[in-house]
Amino acid sequence: MADASDTAMIRVWDPLIRIGHWVLVAAFATAYLTEGEPQWLHSFAGYAIAVTVAIRILWGFVGPRRARFSDFVTGPGRVLTYLRDLISGRAERHVGHSPAGGAMTVALLFALTLTALSGMANLAVEEGQGPLAGIVTAQSLPAWMAEEDDDDDYISGGHGEGGEAFEEIHEFAANATLLLVFLHLAGVLWASRAHGENLARSMITGLKRRAE
Repeated sequence: MADASDTAMIRVWDPLIRIGHWVLVAAFATAYLTEGEPQWLHSFAGYAIAVTVAIRILWGFVGPRRARFSDFVTGPGRVLTYLRDLISGRAERHVGHSPAGGAMTVALLFALTLTALSGMANLAVEEGQGPLAGIVTAQSLPAWMAEEDDDDDYISGGHGEGGEAFEEIHEFAANATLLLVFLHLAGVLWASRAHGENLARSMITGLKRRAE
């Protein structure tokens, strides 16, 4: 006979979601803390982010119910209502992502995508390396991205100067992602307390309490 505590739990997060989540945690921390030194480690972490995000987006359309965007992406009205209710202690518990959790998932995926792509574009222009090498070059940049404060420093067709805009975008996106991570952690802690469950642990075990 099954234990009552076992029957009260259901599997919500599939292995791909859980593994992908922790790969992104490790890869982003590695990329952010290395700041390009050593370059190979920073780049490897960036590629891990790009591949994991791409898989997660695809999984959002073909994966199981709780992984699909259709299960947790809502309008801003529902997100704001949930946040208001969470602050007041009246928020409805969701077995999958809450409206706020769904919005944060989309925001993080977007920010990580921008961070990874701008990093690869910067590497392509600066060093002529990476998967975008030969696709994104100094010659292919629009004029506003190729301009420098000192025009004499810009060498047309060379590497380096035209990548400044990508470097700035990359830095902005990385810092924006870090801010989202802190907001995400705060939301997880608050929701865990409000709903009486450990949301971080559920992303390890995949299990959550059945809906009341």
